[in-house]
Amino acid sequence: MEGVLINTNPTVSVRLTSTLSSFEAERRFNRGLTLAELKCKLELVVGTPASSMELQLFSTTNKFLMNMDNDEALLGSYPVDDDCRIHVIDKSGAKIGEFEDLSRVEKYELPDDVYDKRTDSIRSFLKKKKAGRFKEEDMEKEAEKEAEEKAATENVTVGSRCEVTVPGQPRKLGTVMFVGKTEFKPGYWVGIKYDEPLGKNDGSVNGKRYFECQDKYGAFVKPQNITVGDFPEEDYGLNDEM
Repeated sequence: MEGVLINTNPTVSVRLTSTLSSFEAERRFNRGLTLAELKCKLELVVGTPASSMELQLFSTTNKFLMNMDNDEALLGSYPVDDDCRIHVIDKSGAKIGEFEDLSRVEKYELPDDVYDKRTDSIRSFLKKKKAGRFKEEDMEKEAEKEAEEKAATENVTVGSRCEVTVPGQPRKLGTVMFVGKTEFKPGYWVGIKYDEPLGKNDGSVNGKRYFECQDKYGAFVKPQNITVGDFPEEDYGLNDEM
């Protein structure tokens, strides 16, 4: 054994190779393990059944030292030092690479619609953070939405009479006072001076003025909710009063 000294440390870190894999692993083991116990642990690493293993010990320079063939012997009774290599020979009849070929593993794929509903997935996290492809998708959607809004403003001009129909709200009549982009929200907006005090402002938002009107007569709506046409102011019967 060329004068190899037996290390008295309670644990040892060894390199692991096998006839079933081209990969090398590194694990730390207690020297108090019997070889039978060691084989059970190696089974989880290399995939070979413990009963079908033969072990060979190599030095830190990969020189063959000896066969490890006494299942009752302790690991520490062999000249195993840190960075030595234990080579596992499979006697079960399995072929090299058998446990590396993932194409032979039956895969379960979660249906896309089910995965979308999960709140603990990477996809859900990226959606919330609007990161990765979801950031690009949001940017594309915003660009498409803005293009649609711009197209909807082509026939909307300042001074035009209009009808405003917002879902969940009563029909309103007014005059177009502003068309374009604003600082308070992205996209295109139409500023309306209503015939009645049915609005939310006086033509200004957050200190920025876009047009002039009385308080509560002004509002900003999306161009899709505007219909420009011949909408005369309604007569509320004021001329019948003296």
